Amino acid sequence: MSRVGWIRLAVIALAVGLLEFACRIGWIDHRVVIPPSEMTTALVRLLVSGQANDQILRTFGIVIAAVAIAVVAGFALGLVIHALPRLRQSLDPFFATYYAVPIFIFYPVMVAIFGLSVIPILLMGVATAIVAMVIATLNGLDRVPRVLTKVGRVHRMGPLSTALLLKLPAAAPHLFTGVKLAVSYGFIAVIASEFILAPAGLGRVISDAYSDFNNPRMYALMLLLIIVATVVNMVLHVFDQRWAERRGIGKP
Repeated sequence: MSRVGWIRLAVIALAVGLLEFACRIGWIDHRVVIPPSEMTTALVRLLVSGQANDQILRTFGIVIAAVAIAVVAGFALGLVIHALPRLRQSLDPFFATYYAVPIFIFYPVMVAIFGLSVIPILLMGVATAIVAMVIATLNGLDRVPRVLTKVGRVHRMGPLSTALLLKLPAAAPHLFTGVKLAVSYGFIAVIASEFILAPAGLGRVISDAYSDFNNPRMYALMLLLIIVATVVNMVLHVFDQRWAERRGIGKP
């Protein structure tokens, strides 16, 4: 592990230790926040019991599907928009203000159309994440050296071959940034949607636990979400760093 990694780990350990200490000596009311050690114990018991396994699989399955759709569709749309300058000019203001409007205002409309099913939650996840991938694709393609296009012409490569074999590798760092943002946005959108009107999922279980004053269950599931989100981001960060090193951008 690098020096930066150890520093991050130390900061996290210090924050957890301070929270544990504050909860144990009464600085933080036990009815408001329970100690991290109790959160961990409650999470282990919940996972062992299997009571929330269906909800966990449901939520993470929706997140994976939403992110996959957003990444693939966002990349494809980015390619099309980049190839049509006039279309891009008309859409640029829309992209610039897209996240200024809360996407969740459309959730009741989706529920009215599709009902209380997985579809509205999936669509919310896709709608929140896809634009980040489109913007990352456009930024990546904008930074592709023009010489690669000339190389494609010299070798008589078609537009699709040029895009996949030349432009895609060159734009990969920016595309990977889009993937990381899509994962974060998709995760947030799915959990938040489940909080609103969803009949099931981790968001709904956490909301019900909050309403029932079941702090151990609520904080156990919150801890699970934090752990999963952190691990996923760390894995993506490691891949990003290794890709940068292979391209000679990062440190050896």
